[in-house]
Amino acid sequence: MEKLGANPANSCPLTPLGFLERAATVYGDCPSVVYHGTVFTWSQTYRRCLRLASALVSLGVSRRDIVSVLLPNVPAMYEAHFGVPMSGAVLNSINTRLDARTVSVLLRHSGSKLILVDPALLPVLQDALRLLPPGHQAPRVVLVEDPHEKDFPPAPASALTYERLLETKGDPEFRWVRPASEWDPMILNYTSGTTSAPKGVVHCHRGIFVVTLDSLVSWSVPERPTYLWTLPMFHANGWSFPWGMAVVGGTNVCLRRVDAGEVYDTIADRKVTHLCGAPVVLNMLANAPEGVRRALPGKVRILTAGAPPPAAVLGRTEAIGFDVSHGYGLTETAGLVISCAWKGEWNRLPASERARLKSRQGVRTPGMAEVDIVDGETGRSVPRDGSTMGEIVLRGGCVTMGYFKDEEATKAAVRDDGWFYTGDVGVMHPDGYLEIRDRSKDVIISGGENISSVEVESVLYGHPAVNEAAVVARPDEFWGETPCAFVSLKEGAAATSAAEVMAWSRERMAGYMVPKTVVFRAELPKTSTGKIQKYVLRNLAKEMGPTRRGVSSSKM
Repeated sequence: MEKLGANPANSCPLTPLGFLERAATVYGDCPSVVYHGTVFTWSQTYRRCLRLASALVSLGVSRRDIVSVLLPNVPAMYEAHFGVPMSGAVLNSINTRLDARTVSVLLRHSGSKLILVDPALLPVLQDALRLLPPGHQAPRVVLVEDPHEKDFPPAPASALTYERLLETKGDPEFRWVRPASEWDPMILNYTSGTTSAPKGVVHCHRGIFVVTLDSLVSWSVPERPTYLWTLPMFHANGWSFPWGMAVVGGTNVCLRRVDAGEVYDTIADRKVTHLCGAPVVLNMLANAPEGVRRALPGKVRILTAGAPPPAAVLGRTEAIGFDVSHGYGLTETAGLVISCAWKGEWNRLPASERARLKSRQGVRTPGMAEVDIVDGETGRSVPRDGSTMGEIVLRGGCVTMGYFKDEEATKAAVRDDGWFYTGDVGVMHPDGYLEIRDRSKDVIISGGENISSVEVESVLYGHPAVNEAAVVARPDEFWGETPCAFVSLKEGAAATSAAEVMAWSRERMAGYMVPKTVVFRAELPKTSTGKIQKYVLRNLAKEMGPTRRGVSSSKM
């Protein structure tokens, strides 16, 4: 057998782009993308993506060029996930809530050659382009009009619009550009910057192929689901589901905005079966007023990730009737690579215990090679005791190739021992399921005790008046640091005080973990992917100055 091995027939590059070609054959007349009254079929979506790819090539886009998109969840955003890499280019999806300065930094760093932009975001882009340094070649701008938004002004006659581009320069018979190697770059995403400056994460065709199929298997996605886009497609490319829906012939229901009323209406009207979202989306659905909620049309499955979900939020969401699954991933893994694989015997447990188990991140997905939690000093696996904390490390086919133009950051994350170091701190339970306890930067060290801010937050979410909670370190003259809780209250909830929250917490956690400061805010600062911006809260806590021994405080 030593003479057998790779050959041209068995070693063609893996890529998810072929999923669309297959979908056009198998599901050609089935709905692919729905947006208000606009409905495309899979054969139409395939031809539109070919038009986009050929149009980009006609504009001078070539292999490895960066094409950016600054779009909400509209049909063009979905099409870009196929059409841009089908031209040989690398897709760069930009967070739509970034300010002009940050957008400018990303465009300069990526060297973007062309950008698709939504009319609502055009002013931000124009400001960003003005901030580019002299001599930097600005990307060509293509405006993606939205006929369903009546408040948008019509595009100038001279403007290059998306539909005009597809119509005048797009070839529906274009032979799309296949990757020369499965290691060719396909995606450039920038991290959300919740703990530091954004970094450019590069993924290849092979990695996206692997994570796409792995995600479908892990979530047990059936054929022809109706998938609601509550998760921004710019958030780690919608956790790989733009490509995944082509595999199973799903119907992609696009949403420009995500609010509880529109989500419930769309679920009911479109008979949605699947959706994804950060825990903030679950919280929004669970806390929606009775007049906003509508009866679910059947089994509706939600996959949540992006931040550790409090057990109380999971419990409330399932009480409404949603079937919640929980996973873990990073921008650097292109999707979810750990999932809380559910065991049938857990269904016999009380609801509160089921929610607690489901709030754990879980075990590696089938396509992931290895996952571990290691001691930061020794590099050895931590005990499976559910309490010894260490850093979560990963190894598998969808881990990033590295950080664009940042060799130092790549070496820090992808180390010589063969592991990717996530920067997330967790514990391993005796049953082999892991649970995140914090980002390494968010662990609070008080008098020598390591306090998991996530653990404290999970308790606070159980308070009947608390809508959102985030816990960070505040300097303390005696202990070094103490927990500082930033809290928003549910609409219509009974008035509560910091002293009451602290007293309530003291009954449910160890004394050293109880927040010594409680700050009430109308809303907590978040990224557009629903992650609370703890670095903003850490800075606010520092600006308060150190707490003094025996003194607790509250702020409004």
